[in-house]
Amino acid sequence: MASHTVTLYEEEIKRQCSRLFGSLDRLEEYTAVIFAHELGHAEDPQLEDLSLLLDGELTIQERNWTALQIEENAWRYAEKLLADMDQAFLAKIITESLAAYREKVAGDIA
Repeated sequence: MASHTVTLYEEEIKRQCSRLFGSLDRLEEYTAVIFAHELGHAEDPQLEDLSLLLDGELTIQERNWTALQIEENAWRYAEKLLADMDQAFLAKIITESLAAYREKVAGDIA
């Protein structure tokens, strides 16, 4: 956060794109989505406070909810930036990205 930079790991992005879509045909679009998401973190006015919470003494449930909030905030920002993008494509990426966070929160509720 302090450096005000966004880092994208190209090989990881290629791996994710290939795993999610079966090829690299939409790699450029996929990279744009990941970049918009990372910009969402950079522009999130709540990120610093939420990150400080994660550094504090939280229950596992509170930690899971906070981590989910951080990710959902970034995705909301990305969705605004990518309003003209294929929404089914974007939704698939967001759903996949949030799945592990949502599973943890759902496990907390059960």
